[in-house]
Amino acid sequence: MPDGQGLGLRAAKKQATRQQISDEATRLFLEQGFERTTIAEIAAAAGVAAKTVTNYFPYKEDLAFDQQEEFVGSLAAAVISRPGGKSPLAALRGAFGTAIQTQDPVLGFSGPDFARMVTESPTLTAQLRRLHDQREQALAEALAEAGGGDRAEIEVRAAAAMLSAVHRVLFHRIQELTLEGLSVDEIARIIGAEAERAFDMLESVLE
Repeated sequence: MPDGQGLGLRAAKKQATRQQISDEATRLFLEQGFERTTIAEIAAAAGVAAKTVTNYFPYKEDLAFDQQEEFVGSLAAAVISRPGGKSPLAALRGAFGTAIQTQDPVLGFSGPDFARMVTESPTLTAQLRRLHDQREQALAEALAEAGGGDRAEIEVRAAAAMLSAVHRVLFHRIQELTLEGLSVDEIARIIGAEAERAFDMLESVLE
C-alpha cells in the first residue's frame, strides 16, 4: 500500500474513532447527565479503552463541547477573513446574520436537550464561561493584528470586550428561548431582530 494511502486510511480511522467516542459521550450525557457519566462508561459504550478516550479528549468537558475550537476562534476568524474596507463590526454583524440563517450550533442552536444538560451542570456552565473568555481573547488578538498596532491596547481590549459581550448575551438568549420551548425558526426570527438592535448600539462607539 502506498505511504500516502496508508496515512489517509489511518487518519480516517482516527477520525471515525473520535466521532464514535463523541457520539456515545453525547448520548450518555443526555441520558444520564454530564456529572453522573464516567469516562469508563463512555469508553465501554464506544468499544475502546478509557485511555483512548482521554487521548482524544483530555478533559471530560471536551467531550461535551466538541466544537470548542471552532467556537473560540469564530469571532477572530470573521475579523481576519473580512474583505478589504469592511470594518470588524460589519464583518461580525454579517457573520452573525449568516449563522442565524444556518442555525449554527456554535451560535447556540444546540437543541433543548443539550441546552438543559449544560445549564444543569456546574462543570459545563463554568467551562462555557471559560470558552467565552477565550473567544474574547482571540478576538482581541485579531483586532490588534487588523489595526496594525495603530490603536492602544486598552482600545483593542475594550472593543473586543464589547463585541464579545453582545455575542455572549445573544448566545445565552438563544439558550433561554430554546429552553422555553420555542422552535428554531421562532428563535432565529427573534434573535435576528434582537441582534440588529444590539449591534446598532455598538455602531456609534466602534465604527
